[in-house]
Amino acid sequence: MDTHTPLIRLRGVGKSYPAAGGDFHALTDLDLDIPAGEFVAVVGPSGSGKSTLLNLLAGIDRAGSGELTVAGQDLRALPERALSRWRGQAVGVVFQFFQLLPTLTALENVMLPMDFCDRWPAAERPERARALLERLGVADQADKFPVALSGGQQQRVALARALANAPALVLADEPTGNLDSANAEALLTLLAELAREQGVTIVMVTHEAAALGQVQRSLRLRDGRLVEDRRHA
Repeated sequence: MDTHTPLIRLRGVGKSYPAAGGDFHALTDLDLDIPAGEFVAVVGPSGSGKSTLLNLLAGIDRAGSGELTVAGQDLRALPERALSRWRGQAVGVVFQFFQLLPTLTALENVMLPMDFCDRWPAAERPERARALLERLGVADQADKFPVALSGGQQQRVALARALANAPALVLADEPTGNLDSANAEALLTLLAELAREQGVTIVMVTHEAAALGQVQRSLRLRDGRLVEDRRHA
């Protein structure tokens, strides 16, 4: 991909869902460019289109109209199987409720995306998973099951899992929503470092005003439209 081409490019993107009173327009005529290595927060009230935007960027849902390109791929043009393969390699997702598999250890949870996508040689996967856990400060928890981990530790393991296949894009859906203030601040610092030092593009939905102190840019949605695009120092 040309280095001058934004990692994320939306032109006239719209998404509607059928509802009893007529179609609900979750996103309307959205234009947006996000370059590689940018840490972006998406904010706005409930129902403003934040989660819909994340789902479109992840290829979990499909836009109803417009052009949507992520990491060099026209997502509207990819058939379902190719879209799933692309998602596994190009996108990492961090959830508010961690979504770690309870029957797998922290190390096994991080290895799971590598196993699914066959992205790394099997012999290298444990070492790579341990290196990611080390990078995120939870290597000593590698052999523990999620139930034995604190919320902050679980979220770090979840972030390591999101990074397992070296994605160009990390999508975070309220990643600090179930963390105390100290762990939330630590996680935001880690995300900012990943964007700054490793060039990972991060798009994060958040309701936390404190998160805006770490991001480079915030996008405010209201009623499915982009109403503010703000740069942060």
